Amino acid sequence: MNPLATFQQTLTRRQLFQRVGMGVGGFALAEMLGQDLGARTAPSIAHFAPKAKSVIYFHLVGAPSHLDLFDYKPELQKRDGELCPKEMFEGKQLAFIRARPKLMGTSKDPKFNFRRCGQSGIRISDLLPNLQTCADEMCFIRTLHTDQFNHAPAQMFMQTGFERFGRPSLGAWTNYGLGSMNKDLPGFVVMVTGQYPGAGNSIFGSGFLPSVYQGIEFRGKGDPVLFLSNPKGVDSAARKRVVDAVNKLNREQLQGVGDPEIATRISQYEMAYRMQSSVPELKDLTTESTKTLEAYGAKVGGSGFSNNCLLARRMVERGVRFVQLFDQGWDHHSGLQGSLPNKCKQVDQPIGALIKDLKERGLLDETLVVWSAEFGRTPMAQGTGRDHHKEAFTVWMAGGGVKPGHVHGRTDELGYGIADRPVHVNDFNATLLHLLGLDHEKLTYRSLGLDQRLTGVEEHHVVREVVA
Repeated sequence: MNPLATFQQTLTRRQLFQRVGMGVGGFALAEMLGQDLGARTAPSIAHFAPKAKSVIYFHLVGAPSHLDLFDYKPELQKRDGELCPKEMFEGKQLAFIRARPKLMGTSKDPKFNFRRCGQSGIRISDLLPNLQTCADEMCFIRTLHTDQFNHAPAQMFMQTGFERFGRPSLGAWTNYGLGSMNKDLPGFVVMVTGQYPGAGNSIFGSGFLPSVYQGIEFRGKGDPVLFLSNPKGVDSAARKRVVDAVNKLNREQLQGVGDPEIATRISQYEMAYRMQSSVPELKDLTTESTKTLEAYGAKVGGSGFSNNCLLARRMVERGVRFVQLFDQGWDHHSGLQGSLPNKCKQVDQPIGALIKDLKERGLLDETLVVWSAEFGRTPMAQGTGRDHHKEAFTVWMAGGGVKPGHVHGRTDELGYGIADRPVHVNDFNATLLHLLGLDHEKLTYRSLGLDQRLTGVEEHHVVREVVA
């Protein structure tokens, strides 16, 4: 007899997950209970009405200089070349600067000029001309601060709330809390351009959550997902017979031992089979207009950041809950004047096009777009670049229930510390969950005898001033 049958009539879906170890994926559960969850989207288990349904999250790996892009400091410009104040150096944690450095203003190159943009008048660098035209959709937090000043720990801290391996990422928590909106695509998809982040795939992993919630990486070349294509001599019908046979054995084992990872395996086998048709259709950009392709700078059959931005829009259209794009190459310890414009050119057009495209399609209100990194950059020079800076940096959001054309917080006149309304990384993550209808204090998972959560055990708050 099915040991879950007695719970079917008396427990909610959420309660059932908890009773069986909170690891049974929606598709596996459908098979076990003889239900057809594939015929509808997953029910919402949000704690309150969400502002956003989906997230497109850009993590600029290496950390761009917010001082050269979003947080203009006339006083820093005026004092360019002066020795930095002692209190900004002595006793401080810096990654590479060892001698008392000089202050570094924005480059005198006209490309680095700031201008007021849109009706909001928010200052954005001329290095980002396309994003300048989106200023009235963007909501800036200029006072984010983190606990970590080296790349890998800071990446993990930004994405998981902890600097150590083994914790679930923001995308995994979202996938766990809200489930999938599409039976044929993963709830959490990751795309990487350039080298892998220093923290590796742990920053989009599931940690102690069942692995069904981890980010699924889509590759730029070859099979988007490894082993998606059938081997030579194996057609779709044969593959389906193999999947059915393997999952029959898996279900029998699941009934006997109740291991949630077996349920994950069942759901992943079935998802992989369905993705054989859904993923090629998703990646087929021939259905996009020439105007759209040109707006993004994307190419049919191509790969790279521009294509990934267009794919991100296509994913949220199809119900993918959380899309995360990691872009490498923003670690400018030297050569900032040449390297930063090149990187900005690579991302400015496609991100600007994405925001406008989402708005034209009526998707921006329900899609939260996030620009972030692991930390900021110092107002002091490290040679011809800037060192790591954890004390204050800028992130921005657009759509998804945030205040458009809004700036939260203020750094000091040199851009070193926070003068008004600080926001900790875990406050920021709590705010992102809030926009999705999730209470960060109630979104928990029992592990190691504790009810674990993304924002840890310390007190953190939603930044309600940025919520529309």
